[in-house]
Amino acid sequence: MFGFIGIWCAGAFWNIHVNRLPKPSCRTRIPVGGQRVLSRRHFLTLAAALPHLGATSTARANPGSFYYKGPLSDHFDGRRFFNPGGDRPRGFGDFLRWRLSERSEPWPEVYPSPFQDVPPPRVGKHDLRISFVGHATFLIQTGNRNILTDPIWSERASPVPFAGPRRYNPPGVSFDNLPPIDAVLISHNHYDHLDVHTLVRLWERDRPRIVAPLGNDTIIRTHNPRVEVTALDWGEDIELAPGLQVFAEPAHHWSARATNDRNHALWASFVLRNAGRSIYFAGDTGFGGGRHFQEIGERHRSLDIALLPIGAYEPRWFMAPQHMNPEDAVRAFRILKAKYALGFHWGTFKMTNEAVDQPPRDLAAALQNLSISPRRFIAMRPGQVWAGS
Repeated sequence: MFGFIGIWCAGAFWNIHVNRLPKPSCRTRIPVGGQRVLSRRHFLTLAAALPHLGATSTARANPGSFYYKGPLSDHFDGRRFFNPGGDRPRGFGDFLRWRLSERSEPWPEVYPSPFQDVPPPRVGKHDLRISFVGHATFLIQTGNRNILTDPIWSERASPVPFAGPRRYNPPGVSFDNLPPIDAVLISHNHYDHLDVHTLVRLWERDRPRIVAPLGNDTIIRTHNPRVEVTALDWGEDIELAPGLQVFAEPAHHWSARATNDRNHALWASFVLRNAGRSIYFAGDTGFGGGRHFQEIGERHRSLDIALLPIGAYEPRWFMAPQHMNPEDAVRAFRILKAKYALGFHWGTFKMTNEAVDQPPRDLAAALQNLSISPRRFIAMRPGQVWAGS
């Protein structure tokens, strides 16, 4: 059985020799008591944390960014992207403290959803239909166009196929039941959001317009150079189709796919506008003092609906800079002044310590405390559909 270094280096090997990503370092010392052998419980705990490894890596990267070459900005220093005026993720020692000492609530063997959706091929020009596939994957149907966010149909969110967070429920829309996809929005490069296997399947089937933050185009084309990707910086926008506009907006997060490429690619949220409709997809984000929500709300007034993450938030001392809890999400909802909100990023992959059903319970309490109708902010289950009036 691997120790922790074995898991880390296995992921690094997979990225170097299979995915052809930059060479990471496997020399980091792990201060866990000399020759101590990790128990099976600790091994599985650390394996489940594979998507978080890059957050704590302090390995030095080569000069410049692996994935992006461009001018300096208020969120790019020539080598790494950063959250302007924001908080940095915790260090490696804190990561070990979390994974080896904090109590994690057990999840059931499976957590099935009562819903399963078979979407229509298209909706009308002025209609809006949003189907939740799971985790951060939504199928947004509007203006006779079909858009996916952070699509993942893989069984694991991991750099390797044999370890890492697994699904506790199947996708709420089977891949075979997906209508033709016109566009895909990628928020950042973490494995639970940028699943290149799914992305290549979609590309080979539908040739969708793929939009991602700066640097993520390099990662995607490393896996398949034929895939076409439009890379956007915060504040940029493009027309996906006549009348259908997508705007790249800030998020408070970070990025990594190996152990020494931390923040070499940008992260973002998106606003879609079509026929008088407006949809905000937050991607992965911490609250970050609410600054970016304030900016987005001022630029995009009268949002019809906000898709906001509500899971993967415990323990707060470690997760607050990168993931909102339900209380944070309700605060963001109020700042954005959206008419409705859908909660996601919970119940599909076990990423952190809270119980599988804690996010909707915490969301209900946060809404009640502020006298907000629960019909305005729904914790979505895979296969559940929201249809705008």
